[in-house]
Amino acid sequence: MTLLLILLLLLAAAVLCCPLEKVHPGSSRALAIFSLLMTTVLLFGYLWAPRVFTVPATLADLWWDQLNWAWIPRFGIRFHLGIDGLGFLMLALTLGMGLFGLWITPGQIRQRVGLFHCCYLLTIAGVVGVFTALDLFLFFFFWEVMLIPMFLLIAIWGYEDRTRAAIKFFIFTQASSLLMLAAIVALAYLSYLQNGEITFSLQHLAQARLPLHTQYWLMFGFFIAFAVKLPAVPLHPWLPDAHTQAPTAASILLAAVLLKTGAYGLLRFTLPLFPEACSAFAPLALMIGVASIVYGAMAAYAQQDIKRLVAYSSVSHMGFVLIGVFSGNSTATLGAITLMIAHGLSSAALFGMVGKLQQRFHSRNIAEMSGLWATLPRLSAVALVFVMAAIGLPGLGNFVAEFLVLVGSFPSYPWLTTAAVSGVILAAMYGLRLLQRVFFGLPHSNQVTPDMQDLSRRELAVFSCAGLLLLWIGLYPQPLLSQAKEWVEVIHNRTIENPANYTPRRDGDSRLKGSEAGY
Repeated sequence: MTLLLILLLLLAAAVLCCPLEKVHPGSSRALAIFSLLMTTVLLFGYLWAPRVFTVPATLADLWWDQLNWAWIPRFGIRFHLGIDGLGFLMLALTLGMGLFGLWITPGQIRQRVGLFHCCYLLTIAGVVGVFTALDLFLFFFFWEVMLIPMFLLIAIWGYEDRTRAAIKFFIFTQASSLLMLAAIVALAYLSYLQNGEITFSLQHLAQARLPLHTQYWLMFGFFIAFAVKLPAVPLHPWLPDAHTQAPTAASILLAAVLLKTGAYGLLRFTLPLFPEACSAFAPLALMIGVASIVYGAMAAYAQQDIKRLVAYSSVSHMGFVLIGVFSGNSTATLGAITLMIAHGLSSAALFGMVGKLQQRFHSRNIAEMSGLWATLPRLSAVALVFVMAAIGLPGLGNFVAEFLVLVGSFPSYPWLTTAAVSGVILAAMYGLRLLQRVFFGLPHSNQVTPDMQDLSRRELAVFSCAGLLLLWIGLYPQPLLSQAKEWVEVIHNRTIENPANYTPRRDGDSRLKGSEAGY
């Protein structure tokens, strides 16, 4: 019931935000922060803490908590939620970045404040549902739930071109979601023809034996929906506009959390449901990943708007995630999961930094800023740390994640992996260009404004928390890797449909019978 309680807390707080704000201005933000803190306590206290020293004995033990109720029994649809190590990492990132977005942007929303926090919490509730749903229809339901409030966050509280950006985001996401819905219904129907039972359960649908050409068509329906949200080239055009026009808190939520739902969908659903099709599609998927890495980095280098630069850098980093997911190697897949967490931390901090710059200069244009280290040393130091993290400085989380992806992918795809390495070089180019032009050099004569104040101690403490987490992941990633390794090995050994193949080891490292080379 813990998962249900987390969802209910977020939904109840969202409903109460509007009326409370009318009675006591500022109370909706306090309620949103309180609800996120309480759900974080539930996640770590009631789900993570009992599993710290536990080694799963069977495949069923991989699930920390499950809730499985009949929802629409006539069509085999169930309200089935579950969490394992991978889901825990995603929920921890979601709740943590939700708190970060509110803590780092106090007072930036001045109109319809209660409705803003309502939409903010509804988006997080939808993401929590996406990361915990084990029924495909329920998964699609939550996938749509998180779309609508994020659309409103951009359309109502965004900047000058917010309407166009919000509509573009909605069209890309909704069109691809309809393809996924068609694939879900078709998969359930084909499973019904084989087993005589209507079901949308992940475990049951993974047992369906489908011809390779059928797997291809169904897999593409899932892949396109997840690649749009990732996003991967050429399905990325909505992202720079959405990031540029969204308010800072929504940009943080979009970059740190919503992009990860695409990679999570590939890991949780696409690979287990269509193993042969994914294995055959892997070379093309890696080519798309390399194209995303190179194009995203080159586009980031060409930007004058700092928000668009960070947005295109996300396209580049998600290319590494796509390579890790389709590499067919557990090391690379663990690297992709680690990069999802590390990128969530670094991109959230970078968008927070850009929000602070815009608050002070009322601009995001690189050409209008220079020499900020002399006037804003704390903010400049924060920018230095997280730009270095984004470009893959050794000792920080992004480096170890990308290293694992490249090391795991190289044996099977040496040429594509070598091409992906160019992304590291290009990242250094746009990152160092940003630092040199904005924070070093001589300040402009008209740069000092009444809003020219450095980060407060509270803001510096919030940024420091994200920086310390990146340092911890970079120096000691094993605790994070151990949370997801069981599910990764399940994916790479097709054990989701055959629990008898699961044989854990009691020394803390689980193993699955069979080769880990393929799906």
